[in-house]
Amino acid sequence: MPIEKRLAFDPGWKTTLLAVSAGAVIAACGGGGGGSTTASVPQGTLRMALTDAPSCGYDNVYVTVERVRVHQSDSADEEAGGWEEIVLDAPKRIDLLQLTNGTLEELGQTDLPAGTYNQVRLVLAANDAQNPLANSVKPTGSAEVPLRTPSAQQSGLKLKSGFEVSEGGLADLVLDFDACKSVVKAGNSGNYNLKPVLTLAKRTQTGIEGYVSLSVEGVRVSAQQDGTVVRSTVPDANGKFVLPFLPAGSYDVVIVSDTHSTAVVSSVPVGTSTVSLNASDAAIDPPASTLRQVTGTTSVSGSGTPTLVLDASVRATQALTDGPVVEVAATPVDATDATYALSLPAAAPVRAPYATGGLTFTADNVLAGLYSVHAAAPGRTVITQEADVSTADQVLDFDFAAP
Repeated sequence: MPIEKRLAFDPGWKTTLLAVSAGAVIAACGGGGGGSTTASVPQGTLRMALTDAPSCGYDNVYVTVERVRVHQSDSADEEAGGWEEIVLDAPKRIDLLQLTNGTLEELGQTDLPAGTYNQVRLVLAANDAQNPLANSVKPTGSAEVPLRTPSAQQSGLKLKSGFEVSEGGLADLVLDFDACKSVVKAGNSGNYNLKPVLTLAKRTQTGIEGYVSLSVEGVRVSAQQDGTVVRSTVPDANGKFVLPFLPAGSYDVVIVSDTHSTAVVSSVPVGTSTVSLNASDAAIDPPASTLRQVTGTTSVSGSGTPTLVLDASVRATQALTDGPVVEVAATPVDATDATYALSLPAAAPVRAPYATGGLTFTADNVLAGLYSVHAAAPGRTVITQEADVSTADQVLDFDFAAP
C-alpha cells in the first residue's frame, strides 16, 4: 500500500483519500515510547515529525499535541489492545504556520513490533479552563480564539495509513497538516472548527524547489498529480519555496496568488533528489489578474426547507489545453450555514513545460475565467458545475441528492 494517503474531505477524490472516523484531532509527540512490545517480538523503530501546508487568512494556527498512536488494524477502536504510542513528555503547543517549506517539528520516536501498520490516531490536548487556547486560531486582523474540536472527534483523528516497520529498521514519517483546508469558520458566531486534513509521507530527501517573484502577493505553491494536491507550501521572504518529501514520479507545480494568474510548471520529474525549477534571478512572475468570486451553498432539497450539507468541500479546477488538470482553489464549507467562497483569477492561466534550461510560459487563453467547480461530501456523489468568471462573479449552489 502506498505511504501517501490523504484525508477524506480534502477533495482530491482519488484513491489517495484517507478515511476519517469519528475520531479526533491531531497529535503526536516527542518524548518516548509506547505500547505493548515484548523483547521476544522482532522490533523496529517509528519516528514521526510534523510539518504544515499554507494557511489562508490566519496569522497563527496553534495545536497542542500529546501523542501519536498506531495500530496494525485499520478498524481497531481506541479501547482495543495492540496500540503503540509516541508520547510527549509534556503537551507541546505548536504554531503550525511556522512549519512551512519543509520545516519540521520533531515528535519523537519509539520502538515497536515490526510489521505493517494501517491506522494512525493523532491526539490533541483539550481546551479546558486551565488552558482555554490549547488549540486556537488567530484570523488576520482579529483576536485569537479557541479552535473547537467537534464532539465526534474527541477520541483521536483516525487515519487509514499503511506503512511498514521492518525488523531492525526505521520507519521515518512526516505528518503534513494543511491548515488552509482544516480550519472551518462557523457562520458569524466568531467560532472556528478544526476539520483536519493531513497526509502521511516518508521523510525523504526528494522534492521540488524554486522561486516566485516578490511582486506576487498571497502566493501558495503546490505539487499536484492529476489535479490532486500532494504537497503545498508558501514561499519564504526571499520568494523561495520548497515542496519536500515527494515520492518519485511526475508532478505539476501550481502557483496561485491573490493578485496574479495561475502559473503551472508541468511534468516535473522527481527521482532521488530535490529538483530545482529556477534560480532567484529567474523568479516565476505570472501576469497580473483580477480575482473574482464563486460563491454558493451546499444542501439537499426536498419538499420542505432544504437541509444544509455542512460537511461538504468545494474546489475549482482547470483542464489545461494539451496539459494536466490542476486544482486552483479549494475550501470546506462554513460549519454553520454551508456557504463557500472561492477566489479565482479572471485572466488565463500560464503554463511552462519543465526544462532544465529555463522555463518559458505561454498563456492558455481559451481558459481565461473558465473553471469546473466540484462539491463533495462523505457518502454523496460528487457534483460538478461549470463557472465563468471572466467578466463577473458567479453564484453556484450545489444540491445533493437525498440519501
